[in-house]
Order: sequence, then C-alpha cells, then structure tokens
Amino acid sequence: MDIFKLGDKILALLEMVFGFWNNQVNLVFALLGQSPVNFKGGGPWALVESVEPIFVAVGSSLVVLFFVIGFCSESVDVREEMRFEVILRMLIRLGLAEWLVANNVTIMKAFFNTAGNLVNALSAGSYTTLAIDSAQADVIKNLGFGEGLIMLILAALLSVIVIICGFFMIYTVYFRFLKIMVIVPIGSIAFSTLAGNRNVANTASSYAC
Repeated sequence: MDIFKLGDKILALLEMVFGFWNNQVNLVFALLGQSPVNFKGGGPWALVESVEPIFVAVGSSLVVLFFVIGFCSESVDVREEMRFEVILRMLIRLGLAEWLVANNVTIMKAFFNTAGNLVNALSAGSYTTLAIDSAQADVIKNLGFGEGLIMLILAALLSVIVIICGFFMIYTVYFRFLKIMVIVPIGSIAFSTLAGNRNVANTASSYAC
C-alpha cells in the first residue's frame, strides 16, 4: 500500500533541507564577498564615518600624550640621548601615528574592498551544493516500511542539524560585520599609541592583528 511507502516523503524532506542549506551557503559566500562599506546599502558604514571625527579628535590628542611618554621613557639624559637619529626616529614615529589616526577609516575602507574582491576572485561564484543523486533517489523510493521509517527518522535528525548549522553560519557572518563596525572607529585611538615607546605601541600592533 502507498501509505507504507515513505520514500517520496523522505525525498521531499531531504530536498527541502538541501535547498535550505544551498541557499544559506549562497548567502554566506555573497556576504563574505561583500565589503563592510556596502553592507546593508552602506547604512552602517555611514554611521561609522559619522562618529569617526570624534575618535580622530581623541586619537590626535592621545598622539601628543603618548609621544611625551615615549620621549620621557627614552630620554634619561637629554644631552646624551638627543642625537639627530633619535630625534628623526621620534618625528617619523609621531608623523606616522598622526597619519594613521587621521586616515584610519580610509585605510580600513581600502583594506575591506580589497579583501572582498579577493574573496570574490577566489570563489568565482562556485561552491559545492548538496543534491540527491538519481540512483540514490531510486533506492530511497524503493525502501520498505521498516527501512523507510528508520530513514525518515534519520532524515528528520539530519534536517534539524542542517537547519541549526545554517543559522549558525549566518549568525557568524553577521556578527563579523557587527564586530567590524564597532572596532573600526577605535582604530584612531589604537594607532595613536604608535607615538609612544615600544611597550605602548604594542596596542596598535594588537589592534592591527
């Protein structure tokens, strides 16, 4: 009797789940290839650019503070330590820190656009999709009631796992964009530490990494 034939129901369930998974993978690749600058039509990035001047002002003030800290820590005896190469090194460090603070968003924007283009070039719109082979579909259709019932239970468990994994993938990608939007403005403050000594400048290195 057809009521005991579960093959069609199993195939329908698997095709629905595989379709959901393929859509999620497609969305993930589309998001990974998208620069945060263009995320959600550029609205979040516009907010980042609107608050960036505040962080630049704070970072520019901290550049002077960290420069003084670095100067004091490296100059125990001003007459002996203040050679030309030492002064030149400090001025280069000061100028580099101020340039990074002022152009933080521009640098990040160029970096994100490059990374997005690289992902698009590597993926080239191709990725592995899940599908049921015709031979496998024939086997599933011809399963008996007992085997079909077991297969239906396994398919239901697989469906739950695939749906959970799909939502976790989307959550991870969206959380990546949220984290980027939060940390980008802080870069102006982090880069200001380059004007200080080596111990203080480790903050900028940690931020960049």
